[in-house]
Amino acid sequence: MALGAGLMTAGTAQANDDKILIGYWPIASGLPLYTALERGFFKEAGLNVEGVKFASAQQVAESMIAGRTHGSANGTASAALGLAEIVSPGLYKIICSNPSNHKLILDQFVVPKDSPIKSIAELKGKRVASGPGIQNVTLAKIILEKNGIVDPKVIELPIGQHVPALAADQLDAVYTLEPTGTAGRLKGLTRVLENGVISKYVLGAADAPWFGGSASVTSSFLKDRPDAAKKYIAAYARAVDFVRKNPAEVRKHLDGFTSIDPSLVNEVPLAGFTLYNEFTASDLGYFQKFFDVFTERKIFSRAVPVKGLIYTG
Repeated sequence: MALGAGLMTAGTAQANDDKILIGYWPIASGLPLYTALERGFFKEAGLNVEGVKFASAQQVAESMIAGRTHGSANGTASAALGLAEIVSPGLYKIICSNPSNHKLILDQFVVPKDSPIKSIAELKGKRVASGPGIQNVTLAKIILEKNGIVDPKVIELPIGQHVPALAADQLDAVYTLEPTGTAGRLKGLTRVLENGVISKYVLGAADAPWFGGSASVTSSFLKDRPDAAKKYIAAYARAVDFVRKNPAEVRKHLDGFTSIDPSLVNEVPLAGFTLYNEFTASDLGYFQKFFDVFTERKIFSRAVPVKGLIYTG
């Protein structure tokens, strides 16, 4: 996996002036960043923060390696960050992660509305796609294998194209992330085959927290601008608290940052959020189990201990 290839020699110039650039992948779990920007939490902390949208979580991680951004928002694939740690050890610290399972819905398999398929096991020989990036493809394959499908083939497709591709009969199913399932259902085009598939099939328990996405700050940001970094982390934590306490009110912030139609924002499931100082031993165990899957599959060239990646204040 060539994460960061071509970037290590591209220079490490940081962003100009006092601006703090945070990369994000435009999905629902990036809500704390969207909320903090829209509600002025960063400005109130005296910070000039700008969200930078990328087409994939891998691109977010690559921008951090190249020194073009100061961190990632929630929703950035944790495995992409794990690969970034291998490429550039000590690159970042995780300040928040977004756990999901069958109750905190993020990950799902979706099929066309009128598809006869009733279970993931029935996808043998079918056209299956996932979102872009090594995390999405790997997890989709594992889930298919756990359902008895040998050597599954998975097509990479931008997440915004999942519903149109299913509706146009170009695919039989997708492993995807919200708001795809909700958007397709409300438009009358798709239905969810199964939610919470990572916890069930990869972590082995439907209630297990899957820390599939994480917000982070680079170690160089923490070192070079410690006061700004601490203010940023505090403002981000304030946004997480606000999201937890005002779920209905913050949904409107999904509009403009994601491809979610404004008419659908009230229906999209919201992710959970675990701040750096809230991880339990059990949480870290499940997070590590998730990373170990990528080591076992030789996508990670070495084991990546999760505990050392968590910001400690």
